[in-house]
Amino acid sequence: MLVLVTYDVNTETSEGQKRLRKVAKACVDYGQRVQNSVFECLLDSAQFAVFKYKLSALIDPQKDSLRFYQLGNNYKNKVEHIGKHPLYQQDDILIL
Repeated sequence: MLVLVTYDVNTETSEGQKRLRKVAKACVDYGQRVQNSVFECLLDSAQFAVFKYKLSALIDPQKDSLRFYQLGNNYKNKVEHIGKHPLYQQDDILIL
């Protein structure tokens, strides 16, 4: 399923800046950045549970926020994009 993840981490302190880097790195491990603080992740339900747990452990819930939008498996007709596209689509095959 496609999950859209957004986050807002308070960076007024050095601890907040560290949390922001950790959250961004965790998101890169699971998906593709499509905008600042916005990631598209193709995950099964087990991967999603682990990912959500990891991100929840990284933030300060009093200062930061996470949002998860579960778009499901038929996401292609639910996403409309205008402007510059990412280098590859989430479900493309990459040959390195």
